[in-house]
Amino acid sequence: MRKLKLQVQMTVDGYIGGPNGEMDWMTFDWDDALKEYVKELTDPVDCIVLGRKLAEGFIPYWASVAANPDNPDYEAGQKFTQTRKVVFSRTLSQSIWENTTVATGSLVDEIGRLKAQAGQDIIVYGGASFVSSLIREGLIDELHLLINPAAIGRGLPIFGEADGKRNLQLVKTVPFDCGIVLLQYVPERTQ
Repeated sequence: MRKLKLQVQMTVDGYIGGPNGEMDWMTFDWDDALKEYVKELTDPVDCIVLGRKLAEGFIPYWASVAANPDNPDYEAGQKFTQTRKVVFSRTLSQSIWENTTVATGSLVDEIGRLKAQAGQDIIVYGGASFVSSLIREGLIDELHLLINPAAIGRGLPIFGEADGKRNLQLVKTVPFDCGIVLLQYVPERTQ
């Protein structure tokens, strides 16, 4: 069965966005080691799962990067543009983007179908609400949390909808020269 991996940037105090989704706290000047880590994480991915709100910015942004060979992130733009995307939405009935389908069914059922398909890993990028729902339902197999050197006091958490304690097993930590620290976890599954 395919794995669903979460890659997300967070603040030290656990937010992925400010109260209104602000991202001015993010470290954008990544060092080469962090870029290589993310490349290795996304290379075995053949499906990207997104919430609709994030998709509205994510898909057009990476398409514009992929259209400019002079952009330093051109290779990543190519990967994100060419990889199949599934956008979860309650408001869209069909995709407005190329190489993208819309999932409108039950989150558990739709992710279950994706995981059961033949293929490589699946990665999720999403807003706080979408990712919180995936965590609450126990659908994420690996969490790759990129902790930025900033605290914002309040904002959008991804563990806010967790119903009870979630035990996570730390798999890897990597400090990067740009100040970001990777914390990689897998959920402890009860037998």
